[in-house]
Amino acid sequence: QVLLVESGGGLAQAGGSLRLSCVASGRTFSAYAMGWFRRAPGKEREFVTAISRGGTNTYYTDSVKGRFTISRDNTKNTVYLQMNSLKPEDTAVYYCAAGGGSSRYALPNLWEYDYWGQGTQVTVSS
Repeated sequence: QVLLVESGGGLAQAGGSLRLSCVASGRTFSAYAMGWFRRAPGKEREFVTAISRGGTNTYYTDSVKGRFTISRDNTKNTVYLQMNSLKPEDTAVYYCAAGGGSSRYALPNLWEYDYWGQGTQVTVSS
């Protein structure tokens, strides 16, 4: 079992920035593709971004391209989500996920992930 703990959420104004972190337990962090998903009030959980296990491939949903950046530091068992130019529609609970142990690529599908964090709230005011 992989334990994931998110942090860094909070309140930001439109146009501002936040950086989320997700720390994974264990010593096999580099074996997993990692992703960020979010769930806004009244909506389904949606894909935001993903990064391959080696960190060389990334994938973003269209709504965050050019604004969000995913990265990972396998020596620290940590994946990051840098969020710039925040918009009110970015308001959601953000979840870190790990999975795709057999894949070398960034993975955009919910079913490809096996482990989930508890989430961290991001609120963007207009």
